[in-house]
Amino acid sequence: MIAQNPVILFDGNCNLCCGWVQFLIRNDKKMKFRFASIQSERGSKMLHVFGLNSTDLETVLYFKGNDCFRESSAILEILKDLGGIWIFCVVLKLIPKILRNKFYKFVSKKRYRFFGKRTSCFLPTAENQKRFLT
Repeated sequence: MIAQNPVILFDGNCNLCCGWVQFLIRNDKKMKFRFASIQSERGSKMLHVFGLNSTDLETVLYFKGNDCFRESSAILEILKDLGGIWIFCVVLKLIPKILRNKFYKFVSKKRYRFFGKRTSCFLPTAENQKRFLT
């Protein structure tokens, strides 16, 4: 079940989450990341392996090796691995995790209200299809 490349699991119906994935695709010049929506078959399997339930999930998940990063830790780990100027975001780890996650959870719970919700799951372009797990 563990993928060679790190996998980012996201809510394919969330405009914020889909925008995040599009940002990563544009900036991931080395094409290290793979993506799967929570709504996909692969996403469901990955959640099951880590004992997570998709109905309660309000976070981006980052699977790297045997590790699963959640909430603000997932975002900061992804930015670190993205490299370039984004590596400097690691300094945000100095903020206590409880505070970072409080902010993360606030945005996460209000994400549909702030950014909207798609009527259908995000679909990658033909050019980026190989980066998505189904």
